[in-house]
Amino acid sequence: MGKTYRQWNPNQQYLLPLSVQDWLPENDLVYFILDTVNELDISAITQKYELEKRGFPPYHPRMMAALLLYSYCRGVFSSRKIMQACQERISFKVIVGDDIPDFRTISDFRKLHLKELQQLFVQVLRLCQEAGLVKLGHIALDGTKIKANASRHKAMSYGRMLTEEKNLKEEIKQLLEKAQAIDDQEDNEYGTDRRGDELPEELARRESRLKRIQEAKKAFEAKAKVAAQQAQDQPKQEDSKDNNRPKRGRKRKAISEVPADNKQYNFTDPE
Repeated sequence: MGKTYRQWNPNQQYLLPLSVQDWLPENDLVYFILDTVNELDISAITQKYELEKRGFPPYHPRMMAALLLYSYCRGVFSSRKIMQACQERISFKVIVGDDIPDFRTISDFRKLHLKELQQLFVQVLRLCQEAGLVKLGHIALDGTKIKANASRHKAMSYGRMLTEEKNLKEEIKQLLEKAQAIDDQEDNEYGTDRRGDELPEELARRESRLKRIQEAKKAFEAKAKVAAQQAQDQPKQEDSKDNNRPKRGRKRKAISEVPADNKQYNFTDPE
């Protein structure tokens, strides 16, 4: 009797619609980011859109700001990687839902509102400091925990506050510059309209993908068979070159006609 395995069905259908929040712990950083951004004044960003009445409705600026801040806190700076995370990672889906912005939209939003985003992000980090956080994801904060306004041990001088504000602004400036540098590099590498990890058209659809995989498997097996035959013929050729040596029985090692697992096949150019 064969081994019993747990049931696995990648195409399983759910009877009721699911909420992405059901798959994420309530103490995840993304909820803190959303609650914080929702408390901030973003009129400096929204007023730019109020001047333009034409075109499709843009993505909500609060959503985009929360997405960028959360991404940077998680160490994801590339707009392409942010878009990919929105498709694959639950915490990012909590922010955008099913309406996933394109990587070019993400990059353009950062460029258009660079100055406003810097101020907004500084506000978020200041609130985090006041709340007593030491780190916000990958971003290190001052770590000063303020338990009571009247505590002389927790008080911060005006000069210290200005210094901390300057440090936060510089940190945010570096984060945004890093994101811009990564986007520029990937634009040069992949082009401005490609994410860089797209499947070829014939591999993107399941029907044609299975056909190409089966073709590749047959091609591998055929090449392995030819290689096995050539390896078997090689000792015969060597024996014919040396007739002076006494004939001795030689055991030939069995050669597998199945290709090794690490062999690769190029779907675009098999040759």
